[in-house]
Amino acid sequence: MRDDYQQLVDEITAALGAPATLENRDFALIAFGAHDSDDAGEPALDPVRTRSILQRRSTAAVRAWFEAFGIARAQAPLRIPPDPAAGVFMGRICLPVRHRGVVHGYVWLLDDGHLSDLELGGPTGAPDPRLARAMETAARIGALLAAEARAGEELGELLHDVITGPPAGRDAARAGLRAALRGAADGPLTLVAVVPWTPGTDEDADPGLPHLPGIAAACVLPDDGAADAGLAALIRLRAATALDPARATAEQLLRSPRATAGGTAPGGRPRTAAGVSGPRRGLDDLPAAWREALAAARAARADAQLGPVAEWSAIGPYRLLAALPWAEPDPAVRPLLERSHAELARTAETFLDCAGQAGRTAQRLGIHRQTLYYRLSRIKQLTGLDLDAGEDRLLLHMALKAARLGPPPGSATLSAVKGVR
Repeated sequence: MRDDYQQLVDEITAALGAPATLENRDFALIAFGAHDSDDAGEPALDPVRTRSILQRRSTAAVRAWFEAFGIARAQAPLRIPPDPAAGVFMGRICLPVRHRGVVHGYVWLLDDGHLSDLELGGPTGAPDPRLARAMETAARIGALLAAEARAGEELGELLHDVITGPPAGRDAARAGLRAALRGAADGPLTLVAVVPWTPGTDEDADPGLPHLPGIAAACVLPDDGAADAGLAALIRLRAATALDPARATAEQLLRSPRATAGGTAPGGRPRTAAGVSGPRRGLDDLPAAWREALAAARAARADAQLGPVAEWSAIGPYRLLAALPWAEPDPAVRPLLERSHAELARTAETFLDCAGQAGRTAQRLGIHRQTLYYRLSRIKQLTGLDLDAGEDRLLLHMALKAARLGPPPGSATLSAVKGVR
């Protein structure tokens, strides 16, 4: 289908005598027309188009600038002026790509002077015949994108049932997903979790599922009954030992407006993060893979050193803690988790992360050793735990990590340790 998009974009480029680019409604690049060179032999591109082609996505500032002109509601072509502050050094002509009243993407043309005579039409006149032909082609693109979106929704429903459906229906969903994915269903595969993810609404007729080449299927799932929803994306891998495609896709997903809508959590921690499960062969173990991906995403949200994309194999103690039911902090550690003692909690966690080595701990915290020793004595007074005793150190370390991880997203329970890094 990607070849079909390229052919249609090339038709628009030929009809208007100007290179066109096609992006989906999330501003991810799908196809672009050939660009002529200027007199110096360099491509006549502005920085925004260059970034879109090289990174296959526009920035949030660029998206906000274009959407402010109502492109998501437009029924006809729009001429948009440049805005150097947003990095848009050339104006654009936007052809909305719609199907049955729903926008599925945009065709962009650089308004660099070559199209200054192009009549867009409107209340006072008809559009240029070349533009009318281009809009007919855009409508064909819209039909293709709509068909792809419907297919994606069906795959997403199957993935949803495979991961969370009742046992009676899980086998049928797995068989349906296997048939749809054909050879890719045998793997290697991995699941990516993005938490939180803002789902679509009935009003915008958009389920909020991403359309990226590496995603075999995607669905929106509740996070263990919490208020936040998470995105589950099934990713094809080239090899079971190489998770790079999953990490790259996760990084792209985190730039989506549906991921960034959450903003920043208390303490400056990332509100949104992604987790990558261990690789799988086939579809039988996807429920366990989802638990791994979700645990890694929660760990990345809890500990900035792991994120914003964390692999389940690299989250250390959070693999164990995320699998356990949430419980209130141990009574001995609870006083240390009060917000008034956040610095002491940070000191204790760093000391234990450094295997109890005072020199490394003081260096990492940027304090004098004597200051560290004073804080350690205060920690002992507050908790009654002996930091020279292995079992007490284990209890304190796990309690601090559990408090940092916290309950599943959506719970109102917070603790001081979650903002210390």
